[in-house]
Amino acid sequence: MHLLSGSCVRALLFSALLHQVYALKSVTGRYGDTVEIPCNREGIKAEHITMIKWKWDKGQGVSGNLLVNSNQNTAITATDEYKDRVSMAENSSLLLSAVKLSDQRTFTCMVVTIEDVTESPVNLVVYKPPAELEISDKAQELEIGKLTKLGTCVARDANPAATITWLKNKKPLADDGKGISINDSVVTDPATGLSTTKSTLKYSAEKGDTDAEFTCSTRDAVGAQMVSSPVTLMVTYSTENITLQVIALSPLVEGDNMTLKCLADGNPPPTSFNFHLKGEIMRVENADTYTIVNVSRDNSGEYKCSLVDDASMEATKNITVNYLDINLSPSGRIVKRAGEPLDLTLQIDSPEKSKVSWIKDNVKLDKELKFTELAFSDSGVYECEVTMGLLSRKASFELVVEGAPVIRQLFKQHGENGQHSILICEVEGSPKPAVSWNINGTLLEESPSTNGRITNKIRFVPSTNLNVTCSVSNQFGTDAKVINVSSLIEEVRIDKQDLSEDDDQTKLVVGVVVGLLVATVLIGLAYWVYMKKSKQGSWKTGEKENGSSEEEKKLEEKVEENSQKAEV
Repeated sequence: MHLLSGSCVRALLFSALLHQVYALKSVTGRYGDTVEIPCNREGIKAEHITMIKWKWDKGQGVSGNLLVNSNQNTAITATDEYKDRVSMAENSSLLLSAVKLSDQRTFTCMVVTIEDVTESPVNLVVYKPPAELEISDKAQELEIGKLTKLGTCVARDANPAATITWLKNKKPLADDGKGISINDSVVTDPATGLSTTKSTLKYSAEKGDTDAEFTCSTRDAVGAQMVSSPVTLMVTYSTENITLQVIALSPLVEGDNMTLKCLADGNPPPTSFNFHLKGEIMRVENADTYTIVNVSRDNSGEYKCSLVDDASMEATKNITVNYLDINLSPSGRIVKRAGEPLDLTLQIDSPEKSKVSWIKDNVKLDKELKFTELAFSDSGVYECEVTMGLLSRKASFELVVEGAPVIRQLFKQHGENGQHSILICEVEGSPKPAVSWNINGTLLEESPSTNGRITNKIRFVPSTNLNVTCSVSNQFGTDAKVINVSSLIEEVRIDKQDLSEDDDQTKLVVGVVVGLLVATVLIGLAYWVYMKKSKQGSWKTGEKENGSSEEEKKLEEKVEENSQKAEV
């Protein structure tokens, strides 16, 4: 057994320290670009570095030299394919241009200092997005319910091989083994090492796929997405449903034009149709409509349309042509006597419910029109309007109510200056009655006859009290009313008398009160005088006493008289 000397052990330990190796790292580079492979100099001061060397792993423990940097000078040491593709950056990173798939290997940076040697290996991974992404072998159309090849999505010359996803209206499709089938394949070019991926989509279309957009997409190694141009295909299917439409004003009324339109859900749509017009068949080519002009109520009924090549595919629709007929009886000019009834009949012929409104002399009435006992005020022009939707009809009549005149009011007014009187006679009657007065006066006005009503006014100056008569007459009879009219002088006197009587009554009340007060004072004074004289007379002769008795009687009579006046 051989024992190593101490100096040998120390040499081995020093050699181990000189060959520190960092953990393997990776860097990704894009195919054809220049990639920067970092050199790990962490913790090493630049002034302590004596040399930096780059090399690459040839495999089986063999390495190839690339370049050496010593004393700030860089020398390319490669003699192989890297001779013209390598350089070193200021931070000691290796710059490798025109990266190829064959460059996917380990590159090592060796840093030498006075005291140590370190190596940092870096694994280079090269990626390449597809050169293009397109859908080829596209189908011309898709048939509903039939699994049909829609197209093939091709991602050419990629590394790693592209993974393709199919989308419909930007939503991913997945192979379900029924209506969706996706088959992928990858081919690698032995010369370049790049892969081409092909993905074929078979699809069973639905009606909702009409105008749908189909695309395919992929993502490269760094996550960038690539999407193909969209493909839109015709989806074909046989007609399953057919409908018949009516194109016309609503509601459809007599005189309008009506267009029938036949709609089929097949794709491509049918181009020929049969229109069944109440027993008659009309065939149209390269169109789906048929027009009937100036329709009438006779055009109401059942209509059909069907496919020319399949009569069982048909649609039916009942069509009603609206109409509105009215008959008003009686009509025209109607003359009736006051007090009589008037029977009106309005007949309406319409397939739907209608609305009736009445207007009298251009004023809308808010109640039903009935005449059980005609009055002069019922005279006028009446118009009825019957409406049903947008359809309307009108009818009218003129009502004239005739009869003997009747005086409704007879009254008087004072003129503005108070020098004359105005008599007003309000009359109803038709034809317009003649108005007369039994006095001479000036006719102020006579209103036009409105619904058999007139007003007659006269002005006159009454000199005495008299009875004035207003008389009216027409061919059916007469009427008269009397009003008492006082002279203007008498009216003024009466007015003043009324005022005087009021003043006299007031004065009388005041006079009675004052008289009572005066009488009371006089009685007290007389009594005092009497008592005084009586006392004086008791000391005189009888003659004097007789004289005093006479005065006493006169005093008593005076007191009694004053008392009576006071009572009055």
